[in-house]
Amino acid sequence: MMTKKVLITGASSGFGKDAVRLFQKNGWNVIASMRSPEKETELAGLDQVMLVRLDVTDSESIQHAVGEGVARFGGIDALVNNAGYGSLGVLEAAPEEVVRQQFDVNVFGVIEVIKAVLPHMRSNRSGVIVNVSSMGGRIAFPFSTLYHATKYAVEGISESLQYELEPLGIRVKIVEPGGYRTDFAGRSLATFGAGDLLDYMPAYDAFAAQVDNWPMSDRIWEVAEAIYQAANDHSQQLRYPVGADAVQLLQARKEMDDLAIKNLIAAHI
Repeated sequence: MMTKKVLITGASSGFGKDAVRLFQKNGWNVIASMRSPEKETELAGLDQVMLVRLDVTDSESIQHAVGEGVARFGGIDALVNNAGYGSLGVLEAAPEEVVRQQFDVNVFGVIEVIKAVLPHMRSNRSGVIVNVSSMGGRIAFPFSTLYHATKYAVEGISESLQYELEPLGIRVKIVEPGGYRTDFAGRSLATFGAGDLLDYMPAYDAFAAQVDNWPMSDRIWEVAEAIYQAANDHSQQLRYPVGADAVQLLQARKEMDDLAIKNLIAAHI
């Protein structure tokens, strides 16, 4: 059998880095893409792993990375759209640059990378696209309006895209992690709070005081395993929730009406 090839975005840390290790361990050729590959030392030492620069907000870097990966390994069998950006704060106070960055990374970047990879998958009439969404793509929490908007968009893109690609032999999957303790908050989270809008400050301050107490799992390898499972699953399953909180909350979302789920979320913040 020919060795399978996967392109993973946002591979320098967190879910992406663990996914690189897992695919490589299982014999895949891995195109590990990140904004600053020159800073990565651990992955550079792994056999069958190629580091490439890819900034999902830079179309030229996307095309170059895909081209380099195809030239090195002969194609791309799986794409893992893992790169992400988050924001926290009152919508009315959101700086324009944060709004644009949120959508550039989480929505337009995902679309650009998919479009760059699809010609290679179409030529082989096979492939799988794994989009890393979030439980926040199907259930929303306060003061995360922009983030949820983008993750809901990823869910819609993925759900619709499966109809286009299934006749071509290309599968689409969505991985939906719950809360995990990664360095996402330090590296890829913009917090703008309530700005100078006094009306929002009591509610936002109360919310912010609870954020550090949210239960977060250290088992980030679970997400890498779900990504790997999805990439190798030839069934028509679309969504893969990961983590006890994601499974429980998404089941509640399925069973409850809008008011009931609103009251459930409000009671825990």
